Parts: sequence; C-alpha cells; structure tokens
Amino acid sequence: MSVKKVAVIMGSDSDFPVVSAAVKRLKSFSIPVEVHVMSAHRTPQAASEFSSGAAANGFGVIIAAAGKAAHLAGVLAANTTLPVIGIPVKSTTLDGLDALLATVQMPSGIPVATVAIDGADNAAILAAQILALSDETLAVKLSELKQQMAEGVAQKDAAIQAKVQEL
Repeated sequence: MSVKKVAVIMGSDSDFPVVSAAVKRLKSFSIPVEVHVMSAHRTPQAASEFSSGAAANGFGVIIAAAGKAAHLAGVLAANTTLPVIGIPVKSTTLDGLDALLATVQMPSGIPVATVAIDGADNAAILAAQILALSDETLAVKLSELKQQMAEGVAQKDAAIQAKVQEL
C-alpha cells in the first residue's frame, strides 16, 4: 500500500515561505505532497471542490495555511471527512493572533487541528503521525525523528554542563 498524499493549501502565495517548512518535512518522510493556492473568500468553489474530492484523489490529510481572517481550513474541513490541520500565518496587523483565533474557533462538527502561528513543521509532523497510523514504515521514521531530537537535547545538556564546570 502506498502512502497517501498530503495537500498543502495556502490562502495566498505570500504564505509560501511559511508552508515551505511543511513541504520540506513531508518530503523528508517521503510523503507525496501537492501544494496549491486557494482562497476561502476569492475562490470558495475551487476550495470546496478540491476538499470534497480530496479523499477520492488519494489524499489522507489536508494542511491549510492562512492569515488574517483565516477561514481556509474551515472551508476545506466543511467539505471533507479527512483530517484538516490549520496553520495560522502571522500577519502585520495582529501578529497572527487573528488567524490563530479564526483557525481554532470552528463550529461543532467541523474540527480543524491547529498548530502554532507559523507552525508549518509541526503541521507536517502531525500529518505524518496521522498517516503513520496505517503505515509502519512512516511510524519508524517518526520514531527515528523523536530519537534524533532527544539526542540533540542530550548533546546540548552536556555542552551546558561543561560550561557550568568552567565557571
């Protein structure tokens, strides 16, 4: 069985610097990824059509990045049963708080998992964890990532201990 694809949908091409971290992380796990620009407000029909056909088109998770009003994740979630992960994107107006609140305040029955403002890397890891429920190879890659992170913290602790000894 092949790994399902992840869709990364951004409300504007200006969101690409943020979502590129998700795309890189997904590719590092060998997860097929498609990236598109769709607007909840300017192209609502395209967003609706994409999400309503996403499962049939081989997607397993949708990641939606948007700033300001940030309705994109909700529009996508309203039209699919696939998990949708929202990335609130920092804007110049309210530093992303507006997007965060818009992304997490979904009505009952339309859940959107939400990561931190500009948290694209965590969105990709969460998408991988969802797909790993039915993909043992991906589960192993995630375990290896957790081990690498733990080793990195241990190395930093050892370096701090050495600095403390020098004081």
